[in-house]
Amino acid sequence: MSTPISPRLLKGAIIGFDVANPVASIAIFQYNPDTMTRTLQAQSSGSESGSRSEPQRLKGPPTENIRLDVEIDATDQLASGDPLATTLGIYPQLAALEMLLYPKMLSVIANTVLLAAGTIEVVPVEGPFTLFIWGPQRVVPIRLTEFSITEEAHDTLLNPIRAKVSLGMRILNYNDFPVTHPGFAMFMVHQGVKEVMSVIGSVGNAVSFVSSL
Repeated sequence: MSTPISPRLLKGAIIGFDVANPVASIAIFQYNPDTMTRTLQAQSSGSESGSRSEPQRLKGPPTENIRLDVEIDATDQLASGDPLATTLGIYPQLAALEMLLYPKMLSVIANTVLLAAGTIEVVPVEGPFTLFIWGPQRVVPIRLTEFSITEEAHDTLLNPIRAKVSLGMRILNYNDFPVTHPGFAMFMVHQGVKEVMSVIGSVGNAVSFVSSL
């Protein structure tokens, strides 16, 4: 008797690329969020009231913001005696997400030394190049804009063992990067996939409309 094989569930993730520490900010979702809210704001070339001469002209892709809640729970790991969970709870997983918002210490120290040496202008530290991965069709560069952590349970050492993380992010498009930056190419691929999906959806809708006549 053959047993059906369930398809493997892909996990969403947020990954920050840092040459100095490549594994510092890899956050693979333990549980995929049940809901994800996406808000798109058109970038029209006219004024707020709209241009009568060119009402449909666009300056670029829409500004897209994403909101989602990620749950992290160490209950199963604690039950199985996982040494990392029993020692630190889910603090490492939370730290991996939080480090996307922190400038690296070495860069901060270097800038502090430059200021102490009398450097007139110090360039702000650049954060990691961050990607939001939500299946093969959506791999997009982002910037985190909101970050809220609700720690719901703690162990005897006050390490968090269950938490909900509310994330807000803005998708960075080709207007946010120089042409040579990998983020430019990644967004172009993302938009290309979206255009293909649009054609597939439009053809399906047209067929359904014609068959209903």
